Amino acid sequence: MGDLAIFYEWAMFAARWLHVITAIAWIGSSFYFIALDLGLRKTPSLPPLAHGEEWQVHGGGFYHIQKYLVAPDFLPEHLTWFKWESYWTWLSGFMLLVLLYYVSADLYLIDRNVLDVPNWAAIALSVGSIVLGWVLYDALCKSPIGQSTTGLMLVLFAILVAMSWGYTQIFTGRAALLHMGAFTATIMAANVAMIIIPNQKIVVGDLKAGRVPDAKYGRIAKQRSLHNNYLTLPVIFFMLSGHYPLAFATEWNWIIASLVFLIGVVIRHYFNTRHARKGNPHWTWGVAVVLFLVVAWLSTGPKLDGSAATVASRAAEPFMAAEHFQQASLTVQTRCAMCHTAEPVWPGVYEAPKNVILDTDVAVANHAREVAMQAGYSHAMPPGNVTEMTAEERALLVAWFREGSGW
Repeated sequence: MGDLAIFYEWAMFAARWLHVITAIAWIGSSFYFIALDLGLRKTPSLPPLAHGEEWQVHGGGFYHIQKYLVAPDFLPEHLTWFKWESYWTWLSGFMLLVLLYYVSADLYLIDRNVLDVPNWAAIALSVGSIVLGWVLYDALCKSPIGQSTTGLMLVLFAILVAMSWGYTQIFTGRAALLHMGAFTATIMAANVAMIIIPNQKIVVGDLKAGRVPDAKYGRIAKQRSLHNNYLTLPVIFFMLSGHYPLAFATEWNWIIASLVFLIGVVIRHYFNTRHARKGNPHWTWGVAVVLFLVVAWLSTGPKLDGSAATVASRAAEPFMAAEHFQQASLTVQTRCAMCHTAEPVWPGVYEAPKNVILDTDVAVANHAREVAMQAGYSHAMPPGNVTEMTAEERALLVAWFREGSGW
């Protein structure tokens, strides 16, 4: 049954690979079309109803692009819809959320030092908060506040700060920042699925019926698309944050998450201003660097102890009862704990990788699957086998994992 554990790891890899592929496609098309839209020019040669045009060169050829705010006076036979990139980015991201954080909620989602709740309750809070994010955002956009770009962004930022703090009061630090990414990405994907594409379909339907489309649908879609453009860079940070304990495992992680939104906004402001040919606002990079230095300074604050759990999770109990547990735990603490501890002693290692602590029996049992995959089934850990883990010790870790998992 050991193959089942390997299949699970490959399922997570497949979901992650799909997530990266579709995210690249979505982000790429989003950045391209915002840059294209901002760079459009009005020229005397524009056809009737056209808003602007752009000449571009790429791949050895020239492209002549024209934009219609509503639609041309005829409907082309072929239309390319940019939607599946968004849909599959969200779907694959949710697959990862389920496979990693929901399946292993005891380990990755719940910090019982923060909030001791059953797994089902933590998962319900996760899903409910993600849905709530879209409901609040959509209501704001449709309210009078939504008519003011500045007012809307200030209120939205306040909500994001509140959610950053709120998530740290419910989940592990790692899960809190990941959920900020999921919270924001859901808003972005829902913008595409529930506003942008439906509005475009209304316009297409009017054209087919011989009606003049209302320009408001294009304006609304453009507003949501611009919001997505500004939210993209923070989402990327949050999706990568799980690899960096200095981002998620410190007391001020919620402030770090909040400042990341500001960094993303000023960077996008630079590029959007350049693409619109409205100047070269170098000051934005100065602001981004200062904010990033503040983030780095905040990361030196007190560390969270969520990964150094003193109580075994329910999933860990069978591994502690396994025949080879004591031998396996001794092996891990001998070969791995010099780095995977609250205060690493290995030269050049200042934080436990991914905040994974393996210096107690309970901690080893809590991370049984990760230990088996990284140091048993594969030779990924220790890196370069610097602590000289033997083949017999690796076989012992696999045997222990099979005993505890029943696989």
